[in-house]
Amino acid sequence: MDERSRVGVRRTYERIGAHFSKTREYAWPEVESFVDDAPVCETALDIGCGNGRHAALLADVADRVVGLDASRALLDAATERVGDRIALVLGDAARLPLSDESIDLAVYVATLHHLPSAADRRASLDELARVLAPDGRALVSVWSTAHDRFDAPEDATEGFDTTVDWTLPGGETVPRFYHIYAPAEFQRELDDSGLATEAFEISSGNCYAVVRSEGKGPY
Repeated sequence: MDERSRVGVRRTYERIGAHFSKTREYAWPEVESFVDDAPVCETALDIGCGNGRHAALLADVADRVVGLDASRALLDAATERVGDRIALVLGDAARLPLSDESIDLAVYVATLHHLPSAADRRASLDELARVLAPDGRALVSVWSTAHDRFDAPEDATEGFDTTVDWTLPGGETVPRFYHIYAPAEFQRELDDSGLATEAFEISSGNCYAVVRSEGKGPY
């Protein structure tokens, strides 16, 4: 199996999904802060929702929440966790099955860096821009070269592709594809997409950006 293809990435998470979900119990504090600051809205979206831990936060501020993931195994875990509070959808982050300007609030964390090609990653950011409402906002995160796991210069301008093993019970390892972003590279990709950046920070080795659709909203 080629873990650096879209099919390979999907199969990887089908294989490790049940175990992966058990290690992802709590929401990230950066996501909690973003959602806490958001106004009550009609429709929210969690791209790469995994077991639903962040979609559950969105359900506290949105009348309707859509959780999208490419892995049936993770969506099964999300069903057990959130029940019918969330509309769970099997789908592709680079081709969102949603109408234009239909989403008021979105989180897209720890997922973009798993898309195996630059074209898919760019298409995914443009898709997020397409579905955001005129006053909609989203939080996007990627793993970055700023993480102390990687021996990268602080002024790196380009990231790199790699695999990071996931260890299953019993010791079997399954490689997972990542594109590790240089912070400057991530900012360039946001700038070149249909998104406008409102805030950008590095926290715990991840880049976080609060974005809206370019040309939309009161900013």
